[in-house]
Amino acid sequence: MIWLRSFLLLVVQAIAAPVICIIMIFCLPFGFSVLYGLVRFWTRVTIFAARVICGIEYRIIGREHIPDTATIILAKHQSTWETFFFLQLFPPQVWLLKRELLHIPFFGWGLAMLRPIAIDRADKLSALRQLVQQGRERLARGLWIVIFPEGTRTRPGESLPYARGGALLATKTNTPVLPIALNSGNFWPKDSFLKRAGVITVSIGKPIDPKGYKPEELNAYVQNWIETETLRLQS
Repeated sequence: MIWLRSFLLLVVQAIAAPVICIIMIFCLPFGFSVLYGLVRFWTRVTIFAARVICGIEYRIIGREHIPDTATIILAKHQSTWETFFFLQLFPPQVWLLKRELLHIPFFGWGLAMLRPIAIDRADKLSALRQLVQQGRERLARGLWIVIFPEGTRTRPGESLPYARGGALLATKTNTPVLPIALNSGNFWPKDSFLKRAGVITVSIGKPIDPKGYKPEELNAYVQNWIETETLRLQS
């Protein structure tokens, strides 16, 4: 039965993605707000389908910690699930991502229309400059910035080095950091077709004021909180 449920969810995604992408192309003249609304609708469809078809529920710890002003989100990344869910949970946002993701049919094309900060990770110095420059501009417009500091999805229990770009942007712009831990990889695993029923927990930490931190210190503090909380959620 898990195979059938996972297949049905894939069918929903395969239908919804190109339809929304085509609509977005026709709506390009109407600007960011309309395009963002279409993407949020797409993510709602996906999260709803995951719940109804595959039994993937969710709960949120620390919702009261979400600020009212533009913030930099530094989050654990275990699954495709949170890339949909964050667009529902947080105010209008842009993501830091590797440029090649924009080439993925429909999914990447949709992302490209939302003005992400798309970097070439092969040129680290240029990528950091681009992040600070474009990040400052996005924050000034009131947009949140989502960064997965490990740079890729990890399996439950796995941890990769945290890139310091998000912490650097926070200290350069004096913008609070919101740390996020989760256990989505238990139910919507990395590189797996099968989706398992259960309750994903998203834990939101208190905003961290970057004042007084060096980028390396802030990065280490965030990493410690996220990894400790992720381990708690896993256990």
